[in-house]
Amino acid sequence: MVPGLFNDWWGLPLFGYISFRCAMAALSAFALTLWSGRPVIAWLRRHKVGEDVTKTDAPDLARLAQVMDKHGTPTMGGSFLVGSLLLSVLLWGRLDNLHVVLALFLTSGLAAVGFVDDFKKLTDPGSKGLSENSKLLGQTVVSLLVLGALVWYARASDRFSLLTIYPPFFKNLHLELAVGLAPVLFVFIGWLVVVGTSNAANITDGLDGLAAGLMIISGLTLAVLCYVTGRPDWTEYLHLPFVPAASEMAVVGGALVGACLGFLWFNAFPARVFMGDSGSLPIGGLLAWMALVAKQELVLPLIGFVFFADLASSAIQRYHYKLTGGRRIFTMAPIHHGLQVKGGVFKAGAAPMHEVTITVRAWIIAAVCAMASLALLKVR
Repeated sequence: MVPGLFNDWWGLPLFGYISFRCAMAALSAFALTLWSGRPVIAWLRRHKVGEDVTKTDAPDLARLAQVMDKHGTPTMGGSFLVGSLLLSVLLWGRLDNLHVVLALFLTSGLAAVGFVDDFKKLTDPGSKGLSENSKLLGQTVVSLLVLGALVWYARASDRFSLLTIYPPFFKNLHLELAVGLAPVLFVFIGWLVVVGTSNAANITDGLDGLAAGLMIISGLTLAVLCYVTGRPDWTEYLHLPFVPAASEMAVVGGALVGACLGFLWFNAFPARVFMGDSGSLPIGGLLAWMALVAKQELVLPLIGFVFFADLASSAIQRYHYKLTGGRRIFTMAPIHHGLQVKGGVFKAGAAPMHEVTITVRAWIIAAVCAMASLALLKVR
């Protein structure tokens, strides 16, 4: 058994309890984020690593950002968020657990992709960062390595349940993807989940505190689901799939929640730092990985409803604009910017909403969807 560093050093029985380590991972990540946030933000300010609000295709949004004095606000705050998250997992997580190890790799890899994207935006005048294809390529390489490792382990250890998908609402219906070429389909579905959620978190990171607050709610929900999925007594009672060792991902979820809470301290309106791609891409991918481990990938759109609503609005707007030669469905995409600038989602003219109002209401919607997703545990 190779526990986290604290347990490995001291070997106290208390560190064997997942509930204790989950709480300590959250507290440690929160404390580390607060401790590192202030000097990192100061360093970013000194080196003028600030957001350029003019790099947008929406002039109204750029003007609003300048009026609200967002120009020059430091970005790449995700660097200390992700660093605190990873360190907390190393301290409190079981490092012999495949789910945890792959979570660390996925988070680090997507953070690297986001860092390159942010760095290019800040150092190359007029650049909007990596091209869409380059960013997608980076996300794809990282996610395929992780999913490929999971498939290899599942087949080598005969744990084929790791490659099974369980739709909600049905007690006995499941899709086994461990035989023949079926793992290719599993990898494709996993790729859609990871890359889609990573980009959804990235797109939602547009208002002070929005992405961090939503991630706290969704991360806490999935931490509960991972814990339940790894408990044979609870899964038998709830008629859920039992995934051995999945409970350990609750520790990772605790670290995610704690790190986002610490980041929200600095990112709440008016934000002292922005998350940037170096933060939104990895924590979105980690959220997707938790859903895959807990066998809740098909419920993830409900758990992270606001993330996927923003992602869908951006995709629909873009393709409708191209197909119709310039016509739009939404006043602005993603939809939180339509509310902020135009005062409505489908029709402009109402009074624009303050971003604090939009953010808090988005949190409320996320909390309601999280409760609904937990209720699905018994609806089978």
